[in-house]
Amino acid sequence: MAESLTKQQHGFDYDLGYLQGMVHEILKQAAELGASAAEAAVSSQNGYSVTVRKGEVETIEYNRDKGLGLTVYFGQCKGSASTTDFKPAAVRQTVQAACDIARYTTADEYAGLADAALLAKDIPQLDLYQPWPLEPEQAIALAQRCEAAGFAVDKRINNSEGAYVGTHSGQRVYGNSLGFVGGYASSSHSLGCTLIAAEHDEMQRDHWYSQSRNPQTLEDVESIGRKAGQRTVQRLNARKLSTCKVPVVFSADVARGLMGHFVRAVSGGALYRQSSFLLDSLGQQIFPDFVQMDERPHIPQGLGSAPFDNDGVATRPRKLIEKGLLQGYVLDSYAARHLGMQTTGNAGGVHNLHINSTGQSLADLLKDMGRGLLITEVMGQGVNIVTGDYSRGASGFWVEHGEIQYAVEEFTLAGKLRDMFQGLQAVGNDVDRRGNLLTGSWLIDNMTVAGN
Repeated sequence: MAESLTKQQHGFDYDLGYLQGMVHEILKQAAELGASAAEAAVSSQNGYSVTVRKGEVETIEYNRDKGLGLTVYFGQCKGSASTTDFKPAAVRQTVQAACDIARYTTADEYAGLADAALLAKDIPQLDLYQPWPLEPEQAIALAQRCEAAGFAVDKRINNSEGAYVGTHSGQRVYGNSLGFVGGYASSSHSLGCTLIAAEHDEMQRDHWYSQSRNPQTLEDVESIGRKAGQRTVQRLNARKLSTCKVPVVFSADVARGLMGHFVRAVSGGALYRQSSFLLDSLGQQIFPDFVQMDERPHIPQGLGSAPFDNDGVATRPRKLIEKGLLQGYVLDSYAARHLGMQTTGNAGGVHNLHINSTGQSLADLLKDMGRGLLITEVMGQGVNIVTGDYSRGASGFWVEHGEIQYAVEEFTLAGKLRDMFQGLQAVGNDVDRRGNLLTGSWLIDNMTVAGN
């Protein structure tokens, strides 16, 4: 396996073909050592980030990482090993270690490769690699502009936790002894800023950021800074709340977390361990009948897009929720065997899970709510997927007559996730696309607020 001379053209240490050759060689060595089946993944990534605080450079961090991991099977006995050393001798030692481990493990009837018929064949081109030829000096200047725009919003903004710019690219190749070897390059770029405002004896902080595979579609750098500044100032003079029950709007970036709790509850690991409040929920009404939720793994340049999952299984568009009813689970091959089902191509997670909007803007949702809370931040780990209990510290804004009145803080939101999902009244059109869960703001009919 000769390292390609073209590596300098794309900034990677290794050509994609070189990584594919490594995977072929690893699988060959595993077979020679007696493995009945094997799978391997090899990755290489690089990038850097800069952080500026109060106009001065705080950090410039470069990363250049690589690694390989493999799993071998001797019948139903499994062994895994990994290394960051790509030298041939180190690779051979890693393969040997995985085989040695497999000979001592207990057989697992659910262990094994994905079904060969489900492996990706015609791999779509998704334009996931969009490099950013950005020199560190240029990145520093962008971060300075972002932070300066935030400071200019209001004189009460007198400090900063920093503005940052990051650009990262990587390649990953996966293959198994069923004959599948596939790989692709991807990129991710980000800009963000966190600011601090003070008035009297009170201090507040807030932030904003943009993330994309394509640097051309990042939000304008000054706009990010201004938004961070505006969000920070809006939090000043925050009040405490008395305990009450009111409707709640979760801003889009916070609502994304609610979608995440749903995904965890319908994921294979939680289901076969019988540790989910949505156990045995196929075909049941989880959300109101207006809710549609579907996976869109082939969106060009999508942050959650992928042509195949971590098992090599082809990803495909599918409906997870239709008319509020649960249509399927989120399964990899191992969990699917436990449940007597078929993998859904979700080894490694979901791919661009999208919930339909009911068409309202955030301002419209507040008007529809009338009186209640707009939640812009949640804190703590008070989510129990086994029982569905939800209890998290929060901050945001009190709303009267459909208009924001003042900032509020230091209260706890409490409820049951099942009731929250059933109580979903509307989904905004302000879709947050900075991840693999795509949603607008959520209006939920009623939650308990534990305050003073």
